[in-house]
Amino acid sequence: MQTLLLLSWRLLGWLDLLFFTLLMVLLAMLPQRWLSHLYPTLFHSWCRCFVRALGVQLRLHQHYPGPLPAQFILIANHPSALEDVGIPALFPVRSLAKYEVRDWWLVGRIAAAAGTLFVERESKASRQAAQQALIAAVQAGHNIALYPEGGCKGRWLAPRFLHGAFVTAQATGVPLLPVFLHHEAQADFEWGPGETLLQKIWRISTSRNRVVHYHVFAPIDPASQPDKELLNAQVYAQYQAWQARFLQ
Repeated sequence: MQTLLLLSWRLLGWLDLLFFTLLMVLLAMLPQRWLSHLYPTLFHSWCRCFVRALGVQLRLHQHYPGPLPAQFILIANHPSALEDVGIPALFPVRSLAKYEVRDWWLVGRIAAAAGTLFVERESKASRQAAQQALIAAVQAGHNIALYPEGGCKGRWLAPRFLHGAFVTAQATGVPLLPVFLHHEAQADFEWGPGETLLQKIWRISTSRNRVVHYHVFAPIDPASQPDKELLNAQVYAQYQAWQARFLQ
């Protein structure tokens, strides 16, 4: 009986996501100026709906007293594909994503309409344009989410962080909000070689342990270190310490 109820609940979650997704795709076809205020709010709700359908439990841990800053640049490690919906499910942010996300079936159209910024990582011109777009978005009052590893790297940190988040923070004076992510069943969430989006969704939704931890640490004032390379190194060292704390 309990198994039947659980299966029924999961089925309702997927049906809810299906109808919500169709609504979001239809709305995304409207002129952009009509969507600027309503659609981002709906997008965050859609992300929460997606997380529920996957059966994932997002557990938020705040490791400092006080509220979030009025405006922030969220930075996080990128251990899995879940972050694309997990981060905006919990935080009111616009994200920077690889250009290929635009081509994802249905999801790409929704992400673009929600104001996601895109970058071709192999193109210097695209990276420079994305940097200016990030600064402009923050100056316009938006919170943004960035992954300074430069992509989905798995459970262990990449050997270095890229400078984009730190340049954006120093150009705008908006604090960095560091978030460290880890999954209790990391192998199920990591994006394997040659794995498609649908295969990844299936692996996550059928994992035996779908608990994910989002650890939020004290905001970092970019004025505390005006040199972007030193600021980068200091923040990266903090992430290395959190990696040792939560993963070993």
